Amino acid sequence: MPEPEKKKAELKITGMHCATCAVNIEESLTKIKDVEKAQVNFGTDSAHVEFDPEKVTIHEIEKAVKDAGYDVVNQEATIKVGGMMCATCVETIGAALKNLPGVVTATVNLGTEKAYVTYNPSLTTITDMKKAIEDAGYQYLGISGEMSEEAEKKAREADLHDKFVRFVVGFAVSIPLMAAMYVPLPVSMHELGYIMLVISTPVFVYVSAPIFRAAWIALSHRTLSMDVMYAMGTGVSFVSSVMGTFSVILTHEFMFYDTAIMLAAFLMLGRYLEGRAKGRTSDAIKKLAGLRVKSATVIREGAEKEISVEDVVIGDLVIVKPGAKVPVDGIVTEGESYVSEAMITGEPVPPLKAKGSRVVGGTLNTNSVLTIKAEKVGKDTVLAQIIRMVEDAQGSKPPVQRIADVAVTYFIPAVLLIAAASFVTWYFLLHATTLFALTALISVLVVACPCALGLATPTAVTVGIGRGAELGILIRNGEALEVAERVTTVVFDKTGTLTRGEPEVTDVVPSGISPETLLTLAAAVEKNSQHPLAVAVVKAAQDRGVTPETATGFDTFGGRGVMATVLGEQVLVGNRAFLIERSVTISDETGARITALEEEGKTAVLVAAGGTMAGIIAIADTLKPTTKDAMVKLQGMNIRVAMITGDNRRTAEAIAKQIGIGTVIADVLPQDKEAEVKALQAKGEVVAFVGDGINDAPALAQADVGIAIGSGTDVAIESGDIVLIRDDLLDAVAAIQLSKKVMGRIKGNIFWAFAYNVALIPVAAGVLYPSFGITFRPELAALAMAASSVTVVSLSLLLKGYIPEAKKAVS
Repeated sequence: MPEPEKKKAELKITGMHCATCAVNIEESLTKIKDVEKAQVNFGTDSAHVEFDPEKVTIHEIEKAVKDAGYDVVNQEATIKVGGMMCATCVETIGAALKNLPGVVTATVNLGTEKAYVTYNPSLTTITDMKKAIEDAGYQYLGISGEMSEEAEKKAREADLHDKFVRFVVGFAVSIPLMAAMYVPLPVSMHELGYIMLVISTPVFVYVSAPIFRAAWIALSHRTLSMDVMYAMGTGVSFVSSVMGTFSVILTHEFMFYDTAIMLAAFLMLGRYLEGRAKGRTSDAIKKLAGLRVKSATVIREGAEKEISVEDVVIGDLVIVKPGAKVPVDGIVTEGESYVSEAMITGEPVPPLKAKGSRVVGGTLNTNSVLTIKAEKVGKDTVLAQIIRMVEDAQGSKPPVQRIADVAVTYFIPAVLLIAAASFVTWYFLLHATTLFALTALISVLVVACPCALGLATPTAVTVGIGRGAELGILIRNGEALEVAERVTTVVFDKTGTLTRGEPEVTDVVPSGISPETLLTLAAAVEKNSQHPLAVAVVKAAQDRGVTPETATGFDTFGGRGVMATVLGEQVLVGNRAFLIERSVTISDETGARITALEEEGKTAVLVAAGGTMAGIIAIADTLKPTTKDAMVKLQGMNIRVAMITGDNRRTAEAIAKQIGIGTVIADVLPQDKEAEVKALQAKGEVVAFVGDGINDAPALAQADVGIAIGSGTDVAIESGDIVLIRDDLLDAVAAIQLSKKVMGRIKGNIFWAFAYNVALIPVAAGVLYPSFGITFRPELAALAMAASSVTVVSLSLLLKGYIPEAKKAVS
């Protein structure tokens, strides 16, 4: 017996810090029973593993690495797939891809007609995936982004045209054939049967060919798809007609050639309408992709030269003329111009860009020439990151999709059983005519439709996330959508989120020294710090013409204060607890003044020199314009609002009172914000945390939904589950409203998909016939089936025009 072929995988590993890490990973890998050899190279951050693919999967190997405390870096590919018709197609393609030895995950989206694959390139290549997709009976249409927009559009239009021609030919022939059955003709029934056979056979073969081809491929792979059921339904109709024509078992009353062709034509019509509708679900991503610039004018060897944007490198000087799009992200080195960023941020007023200003690719230079130095090119630009994030999100599945996935698994076998049971019941038990029993069988096979179930979630997610991107709301995945809909508490970081994050000195209260001396001492220490309060003190000194002294021995005490030596004396700058900790006495009079300032919502920064109190510097931050409106709208949605801050409770409550926030979490050090979020979750709250994405990373990660508020084109794409491009708190409200709307649409779609099948399959089986005489003609069943899918997609497309209530207030 030949030895099974061994596979060799190369894993790219992150998190190794020393040679011991490599040994730990090797030990973890060699513990797997059928791993023959494992070598880990610390120098190249890689592991080479030899294993038996029949007994060990790449999942198990990666799990061993992760269990050892490290991570594995894989490649990702988004593959365009043609020929998908229903949820079963999704399962078939997913299974084909997952069977490849190097594929870690494979998610197939019927709405976007794409497969999102994470894979190990040392085991599986794109060519392998192409073969797997084609062997499963579907079309490999290339990697997303590889095919030009024009080529993709042509391919889609050619496919739609093919479906259109087939259903037109089908109707053009089936309608006269139907009329011929009721209009007196100067031929016998025998002759009419032969004429119909000759006319309908080529038409039936042409119209139904895609259905039978897909059914054959599915059966050859031992899977059941909707095409198998449709092939059975149309095939039984046509074969019965042929048998009736030649009086083989069946009589002339079974000649329904018109029905067979019309069934196939209605199926083609449904797929045509569905294809047109699905093509519109990705309009948002197409608009974003359309912002990409194909060429750039750069300065090379002292002269302007037009090159492909792919050839621009970091450091190139790029000339952007009026009316042209900025090709790459960079910084302005020369010129002044207004640059419209509406296509990225949604802001209608173009900001002025001058020397030192940042610009991003895809934005429009309006009125003057700019020279920019390229800082980010290709996949690293803000636009490329936004497109990638939206594409990934559109390919993700919210947990609610599992309901549909489970239903689809059992759907086709159940329908086949119902179809068979309806025939047996009517013919053998209720002694109905063969024609009636056969009609019930065909109607059940044709009316059943898991396609609507398969499209319910992905189309709504695709359109909803695309709509979010148009509104400046980037949603990372479907799970974020689902969780955001259930949020009960929104926690806002104060500085830079509720406020502008640009505090200013409002009061200088010296104690035994002049105001200038107090500012001199404080600024001398604070100029070594980047804290917003420190920046405010230094700015106040500059504005008043005070020159800070030189400080030495600077030290910082996280979240409490700073210390340095100035003019030979130790100077402390910080909060009350910090000075008391350093044995500085605070008099009752000074304490009262501190309290009064804090009650006004100001932060009191205390200064001590040589162990004694030197004075108070009061600092206040201004609220953002939309802060109060955002709080009112959230509370109107019955969502609890909380503010978290490092300020003392008195100051924090004064600010919260101005805003209208009832829950205040004060005196929290930056590293403790995560623990406060956990505490709320422990009480059963579903928590959204809104922060700037820079200092709040742990809290954003801990929250059920992390909402990172951006600052226009400087947005940190990787910073949250939901990223707001604009620095506008109403967008945080809009994100939750959009999530609720999309999830509502998904649930509605799933309900209608279930309701359609639950209502119409029994009708097709004939349950209403004994009481009401109602039956379902097969061609009408096919029309109803087509209508169900188109209805679900159309309902999802309505999201394209959705404007959240929070956005209406400012639109």
